[in-house]
Amino acid sequence: MFRTTISKAYRTPSLVTAAAMSRGSANRSVNSVIARRWYSDKTEAAAEKKETSDKASETTESTPISAEEFEKVKKASTEKDAKLKELKDAYLRSLADAENIRNRSKTEVENTKVFAIQKFAKDLLDTVDILELALKHVPKEHLADKVTNKSLVDLFEGVDMTRGSLLRTLERHGIESFDPIDKPYDPNTSHALYQAPIPGKTPGTVFAVEKRGYILKGRVLRSAQVGVVLDPSGN
Repeated sequence: MFRTTISKAYRTPSLVTAAAMSRGSANRSVNSVIARRWYSDKTEAAAEKKETSDKASETTESTPISAEEFEKVKKASTEKDAKLKELKDAYLRSLADAENIRNRSKTEVENTKVFAIQKFAKDLLDTVDILELALKHVPKEHLADKVTNKSLVDLFEGVDMTRGSLLRTLERHGIESFDPIDKPYDPNTSHALYQAPIPGKTPGTVFAVEKRGYILKGRVLRSAQVGVVLDPSGN
């Protein structure tokens, strides 16, 4: 009967709950003790670290540096700064040289492309000159009578159209013609074949153009062949 009573007592829910709460309280107590000990150890370690750092700082501050050591450090710093400046200057010069080479190469490539047709264009200019010479030597009075001289007029117009087409082709490739008639003589763009005093004309101006001049992308491809007005006084 006694055993049955104890067994019932243990099976009672209130008694079981009380036992569990008692064990939980014991666990919390143990955890609290462990936490306090860990915090205490951590605090002591931090204090020791700070004390060691303060001692090292005091040792460093209290240890004076000699004048000789200071001069050595100062000299080393000066030499380092000079070396850095030298390396920086060399680096900047290298960058500038590389940029100059790049620009020069680019210009040379562009000029090669632009002026690759220079020799071929000069050969074509001879053809243009022949066509213009043929047109120039056709008497204008013959061109006025289109009925009697129909064949000559048609031939003249055909030659003139051929010349115009050839000039337009040259222009598409950057070649332009110029006619310096009645302009001041410029030895950079024109070549004087002869000089003559011309009444009513300003001395030093161009009064006749035997051959047109041509420019390729701003560069004189062929100078114009001209006649220049001569000053009668010889000046």
